[in-house]
Amino acid sequence: MGKDVEGDKKITVALSKVKGVGYNFAQVLLQKLNINPYIRVGLLTDKELTDIENALKDPNRIGIPYFYFNRRKDMDTGSNIHLLTSDLDFIVSNDIDREKSIMSWRGYRHMFGLRVRGQCTRTTGRRASAVGVRKTALATPKTQKSGE
Repeated sequence: MGKDVEGDKKITVALSKVKGVGYNFAQVLLQKLNINPYIRVGLLTDKELTDIENALKDPNRIGIPYFYFNRRKDMDTGSNIHLLTSDLDFIVSNDIDREKSIMSWRGYRHMFGLRVRGQCTRTTGRRASAVGVRKTALATPKTQKSGE
């Protein structure tokens, strides 16, 4: 998937380094492909590597349950798909732009840089603009000149 992983890492950890693949998804993928999850990446055969790459491109083909996918009930197609790398970034940014354009509540929060997922914002998330007591520098008294 265009990501170089170290050969001394276990395969589940190495797969989770790919954007869009988490640790649990990697475990389920390896279980469906009957690959030992404790083997190191450098010890995999070429057949196992091609099986993993093909499964990452289309995880529905090997029978991974749809609730492991990161894009369920897509707005455009209505299907369950799993996105990886730059495709995932592109779709997420399109979703945010769509919410902004229809002026949904989430889009409004995204536009103004506020918290979107219901977090408390009374005391946190101020981003360097403190609200509350503001300390001003005390004015220094003027000194009189000696000739006056």
